[in-house]
Amino acid sequence: MLAIKLQRIGKKRQGSFRLVVAEKRSKLQSTVREDLGWLNPHTDTTELKRERVSYWLKVGAKPTDTVWNVLVRTGIVRGKKIAVHSKSKAKSDASAPAETVAVKQTAQPEAKVEQPQS
Repeated sequence: MLAIKLQRIGKKRQGSFRLVVAEKRSKLQSTVREDLGWLNPHTDTTELKRERVSYWLKVGAKPTDTVWNVLVRTGIVRGKKIAVHSKSKAKSDASAPAETVAVKQTAQPEAKVEQPQS
């Protein structure tokens, strides 16, 4: 399956990205099918080959979530952006065990002790 994804280029702490078409499971520095443009997040500049991006989308290449957001921002694709960053779990994890413990304590039936009859 083909995917449109970002390939990191540049020096340390000065990274920029190429937009490439490659196999979905391939490593980031492996061979690519086609170079579709570049993205520099530090200066917020982008240069993409619109015709080629549209072609690969029509052929069936799936963009990653970040690439989808870049394509929406540049106007190549219409749609909503996808939330890439997940919410922190610190608050939700702290409250969840307390509720489950309370449920477990109330759900235990009382044990009846039968006294032997003599």
